[in-house]
Amino acid sequence: MSKPKIVSGLTDGYIVRPDPADPRLSERVTGVDETGGKVETAVVMERPLTIFLNSQEVVTAMTIGDYPEYLALGFLLNQNMLKPDDVVTGVDYDDDLAVAVVRTERTTNYEQKMKKKVQTSGCGQGTVFGDLMEVIENAKLPHTELRTSWLYTLTHKINTTPSLYLEAGAIHGCVLAQEDRPLVYMEDVGRHNAVDKIAGWMFQEKISPADKIFYTTGRLTSEMVIKTVRMGIPILVSRSGFTAWGVELARKAGLTLIGRARGKRFVALSGEDRIKFDQDLRYVEEESAKHRRKGAVDRD
Repeated sequence: MSKPKIVSGLTDGYIVRPDPADPRLSERVTGVDETGGKVETAVVMERPLTIFLNSQEVVTAMTIGDYPEYLALGFLLNQNMLKPDDVVTGVDYDDDLAVAVVRTERTTNYEQKMKKKVQTSGCGQGTVFGDLMEVIENAKLPHTELRTSWLYTLTHKINTTPSLYLEAGAIHGCVLAQEDRPLVYMEDVGRHNAVDKIAGWMFQEKISPADKIFYTTGRLTSEMVIKTVRMGIPILVSRSGFTAWGVELARKAGLTLIGRARGKRFVALSGEDRIKFDQDLRYVEEESAKHRRKGAVDRD
């Protein structure tokens, strides 16, 4: 498919986010509800994308189909198949074949690494190739401060941004932010795909991760922690909960890990010494029910 329209500067300063009204990302279908009455609802698209690194086929991902170049780049980066200092000579996308090919100056061969893979807890069955612990053991994240005033402003902006999630549900969203300013919003059927799209965008645009915050609607699992650490981002925030291994890995890597961030509430289970509590909670709004990220169903 051709690249969906980019919505820029329309909502709280996003540099990039998909247009939730783009008909190529969701469609309207009619069924019946619990009363037997007719109901129309939006459902998200799901398409295969096969990713190649040079001449080597790596994986076929199920995705909504937007930003295939970012997804291919980010996936390869987060699998450590593409190095941050690699020279990428091109990213070719064939819409008819649903294939994205990332080409580099360096000769690559990851046949042995690809034999060792772990099916992660990511939606849509994410996969991590190679040694899961390598990135954690070698992590050198910056000691970045997080102000609670930034956190509350940021989560409010994200939860009131028009999105495909609010339009159709059944999808995850990820946001890259700086202090209280959201920069890039990506969505996909698997949270790992949304993460990889942002990693690809950062690589292509040469964005430093040192002072960034990563926000996800998904659970804070080992996979989410590993990918955030590999991207070099020091702060990970979710409106959802944690897994025990995700917390353990975050603590080993020195990642600030915040979950259950809704309205006035949040829980920090790693890096809490970097949080500056500068926001008076009396002036923080609770999350509005209409802005909770649930799939919308149109009823008469």
